[in-house]
Amino acid sequence: MLADLLFVPVLVAYLLILGVLAAFGVNFFYLVAVAVRTRRQRPSAPPLPLHWPRVTVQLPVYNEFYVARRLIDAVAALDYPAGLLDIQVLDDSSDDTAELVADAVEAWRLRGVDISHVRRDRREGYKAGALRHGLEQARGELVAILDADFLPAPDFLVALVPTLVADPGLAFVQARWGHINRESSLLTRLQALAIDGHFAIEQTARWSSGKWFNFNGTAGVWRRAALLDAGGWRDDTLTEDLDVSYRAFLAGWRAAYAGDVVAPAELPVSYSAYRRQQHRWARGSFECAVKHLPAVWRSPASLGRKLSATMHLAGYGIHLLMLSLTVLYPLILLVSHGRREVLAVLGAMGVFNLTTVAPTLLFTVAQRRIGRPWLRQLPLILLLSVFGSGLMVNTGRAAWQALRGGRSVFERTPKFDVREGGERWHRKRYQIGSDRIVLVETAVMALNALTVVVAVRDGVWAIAAYAAIFTAGLAGSVGVTVYQDTLRALARRGGARSPVEAPGRAAA
Repeated sequence: MLADLLFVPVLVAYLLILGVLAAFGVNFFYLVAVAVRTRRQRPSAPPLPLHWPRVTVQLPVYNEFYVARRLIDAVAALDYPAGLLDIQVLDDSSDDTAELVADAVEAWRLRGVDISHVRRDRREGYKAGALRHGLEQARGELVAILDADFLPAPDFLVALVPTLVADPGLAFVQARWGHINRESSLLTRLQALAIDGHFAIEQTARWSSGKWFNFNGTAGVWRRAALLDAGGWRDDTLTEDLDVSYRAFLAGWRAAYAGDVVAPAELPVSYSAYRRQQHRWARGSFECAVKHLPAVWRSPASLGRKLSATMHLAGYGIHLLMLSLTVLYPLILLVSHGRREVLAVLGAMGVFNLTTVAPTLLFTVAQRRIGRPWLRQLPLILLLSVFGSGLMVNTGRAAWQALRGGRSVFERTPKFDVREGGERWHRKRYQIGSDRIVLVETAVMALNALTVVVAVRDGVWAIAAYAAIFTAGLAGSVGVTVYQDTLRALARRGGARSPVEAPGRAAA
């Protein structure tokens, strides 16, 4: 009786989820097609300016003992016309990073670099608040932003600034992220593939087709007038970069993406730190979707741009749909028991879940576009699709918190100046404690494993395959968390810190 009552609602829910997932898949295929057609990865190279504008480089720092010095050294070495560059180290640190920064700033000031150490009484507004505070004191017509884990090349500014000078309608120009420690571990290799896909395909396609795309929070240059016109930096979401990007677009500004300008950065080596980063990005994206989608659909933008913006802002919804399927799969097997023809049809429909194939194609084409041996990366790319499903519970928590409302707390992603495999980082400061979400992930993993068993018994192979992917992804998330927590616990027994705790290496 219960199975009969649930049959229609479960069927409708399943069809709706598959339909939305298929829409995301079609969007992925579209982005890949546009990126493939786009031979250039940046705006047409403009001539060098006759008069270079003044640039303020802002370096938001909070308790970055291991990487703050190398960032300051790299930025102090930027090549830009004399007298037209000033640097702000926006330091909200509450530990001895502040002393390290003060020493580095003073050393470069004595060498003639226009650099200042900007401190605040309170860390109000987190990163957005620091940028807002710095902007009030900035002297530049243009404002470049570089996070603590980045190492820009000396020509970073001279490669980006001419684009803004040549087109006064541009709010910002965004560079592509590179990776200092891509080969450090399996985790960093997978992250690098995902980020490469975002920049080489998504950012390239949205920019080249005239769709809206976001400033990525770092490794870019803003026009100060555009920032102010858009309302400046706000801290009512966890993704202040995505927020201000859409406010600028809705105010009539445009932006440019320079994919051939690469700013290397350090990827998180701690899975707990990576999970926290993904939680922040997901929650911030949901907050921005709630905040901006009504205005997007009321705007005079084209239908294509509105649809693209919706897919963009709701992108983390894919994980929510996956999480929903973990609940629906057992219900489908329950209500369809004894209805083998229905099971066959529903199982076959899972093949139309284009999000299974589309991301693999996206990441593969991305590797080819940036000149990496894509065929050699294919096993990792396939693993990435499994790995990504392991974040569904984490994203579910982020969505719940975003919809529930309340004040967001910006939790930074700690970096340890790790560049090579095998470097010991477990005994360094800024370790993140165990997250109880692992218990939920374990429960959801067990549910998916049970679904696999039942689906195999009933011969519903498509559901068995998807549930197996979800099981493997969640098992990976739980497994690496427990493994790294164990290493950290053993490191604490051996001493709180490394024998020699050195700050970041000087930039090469």
